[in-house]
Amino acid sequence: ETEPLTSKKDISDCSKGEDCKENGLLVRNPKSALRLVEDGNKVHPSQGDKGEAAQISNGYSGVQSSVPCNGEQQLMELEDRETWSKKIDFLLSVIGYAVDLGNVWRFPYICYQNGGGAFLIPYTIMAIFGGIPLFYMELALGQYHRNGCISIWRKICPIFKGIGFAICIIDLYVASYYNTIMAWAFYYLISSFTAELPWTSCTNPWNTGNCTNYFSKGNVSWSLHSISPAEEFYTRQVLQVHRSDGLDDLGGISWQLTLCLLLIFTIVYFSIWKGVKTSGKVVWVTATFPYIILFILLVRGATLPGAWRGVLYYLKPDWQKLLATEVWVDAAAQIFFSLGPGFGVLLAYASYNKFHNNCYQDALVTSTVNCLTSFVSGFVIFTVLGYMAEMRNEDVSEVAKDTGPSLLFITYAEAIANMPASTFFAIIFFLMLLTLGLDSTFAGLEGVITGVLDEFPHVWGKRRELFVLGLTIVCFLGSLATLTFGGAYVVKLFEEYATGPAVLTVVFLEAVAVSWFYGITQFCNDVKEMLGSAPGWYWRVCWVAISPLFLLFVTCSFLSNPPELRLFDYDYPYWTTVVGYCIGTSSIIFIPIYMVYRLVITPGTLKERILKSITPETATEIPFGDIRMNAV
Repeated sequence: ETEPLTSKKDISDCSKGEDCKENGLLVRNPKSALRLVEDGNKVHPSQGDKGEAAQISNGYSGVQSSVPCNGEQQLMELEDRETWSKKIDFLLSVIGYAVDLGNVWRFPYICYQNGGGAFLIPYTIMAIFGGIPLFYMELALGQYHRNGCISIWRKICPIFKGIGFAICIIDLYVASYYNTIMAWAFYYLISSFTAELPWTSCTNPWNTGNCTNYFSKGNVSWSLHSISPAEEFYTRQVLQVHRSDGLDDLGGISWQLTLCLLLIFTIVYFSIWKGVKTSGKVVWVTATFPYIILFILLVRGATLPGAWRGVLYYLKPDWQKLLATEVWVDAAAQIFFSLGPGFGVLLAYASYNKFHNNCYQDALVTSTVNCLTSFVSGFVIFTVLGYMAEMRNEDVSEVAKDTGPSLLFITYAEAIANMPASTFFAIIFFLMLLTLGLDSTFAGLEGVITGVLDEFPHVWGKRRELFVLGLTIVCFLGSLATLTFGGAYVVKLFEEYATGPAVLTVVFLEAVAVSWFYGITQFCNDVKEMLGSAPGWYWRVCWVAISPLFLLFVTCSFLSNPPELRLFDYDYPYWTTVVGYCIGTSSIIFIPIYMVYRLVITPGTLKERILKSITPETATEIPFGDIRMNAV
């Protein structure tokens, strides 16, 4: 389908409406338009181009010219950008990315902590005016410009290109601790293949004298010093935190967790090494399996004695909480981190869509599914917490004091262990945690891979498998600190400081760059070109004002009240806060560094440099064999 245009004129002799060769690049005459192509199998040359046109996979059609080389003319072939095999592959990938471990443990905890059912009001408001508009904006940007998080800024506002590098660093930080949590789940999964689960008794080598099994048939008194067998299994056998004195003495590396993490990264590598064609098939399992398990666990939890107590505690509204600022901050942070803009994933996934795909509909569907999943997960967790409270003869608030991963690996694991068919429920529960985490890892690494491959196609364009291998090795080596006996303390530090404020800053600058520098009118015209209709005033107001203010509000609240970290019986010293902020700053520092670099290398006066740096580059280089073609 691709034929060269034969030029009878010398390449340096260019007239109006023809292509020229300049500095080794094919430069399209600005008066000869490159038309967008809707049908992937057809080519539509513009009226001034009577020759054949070759489609470029990023949504543009470009006119090909033959270029003399040593007196001979060679045919240049365009490499098509990979696209999703089916629309459902894209939707499942985005849902799998957005629905992760945080939906299961973070939302239920934040909900009951901030007023129960009353919390749904600020959560919904923040979703409508903050989270969903940002989610839609990233999908539209990625689909229109068809580039990863780094090179896309050449088409939007070049001076903000440092945002792309910051995103890649943030994704690497996430990969260094997030997969360790999956390694814990994998350890639990392997330990579940026994007739009696190892966290049900106090007769194991790792148990202490304080171990108290209140599920035993005899009369057991629960005291302040009592520790459940599930907690001792988690802290003394899986994490082995008793062998570490804190962040200043992490201890040795757990070889069991290291092997678990190595197997997880092996699965990740062979799922994403070939691109979205393969990962799009893997998510059919990793994105759908958790919903099957959640439904089974919901039905099982609803039939447990005392389940109603947990549901009542989960949803009972405390309207006074709505007057507290921190409740609104928590709502904004939860919806933001749940939907996940700012990690480069939505840009990457959307860039593999067809140009006229309805990304508006995709944004509404996937964000709604994500929010509903968080809400339903609360019932799955709190029916079991109600059961635990019934068994302990305590209030639900006492049982629900565990937060974060401890809620899953201690409280929920203990409840499962004392159900009928406990081995079966333990296996499917930890399998669900693994699948929830895997597709989020696929997405995070794909954000880096797409960004780097699009920015350096001449280096890595033909070597994706090698680059993915190197990336997974780097992530594995970066995770070694989290595999130590004090690794749980490192995970907590990274989770609170390395990603939170950095991602908020990145998305704030991204929203400002698109709405104020690129221009909201231009962006809406881009959306209209893809979908046939421009976004309404609601979306415009959100993108220009409400969403940036939403992000600024959350960021300032975090910085003004940094979290005081505590894990188990360890209080984080003050210097760890400084280290945390340094880790977070190490990613976003690339933004001002690149701005300065851009202004230095741009010729002209300071005013001219600034104007050139905030003006989108009119030409985009596309890999074209050993040469490149500039498509306007």
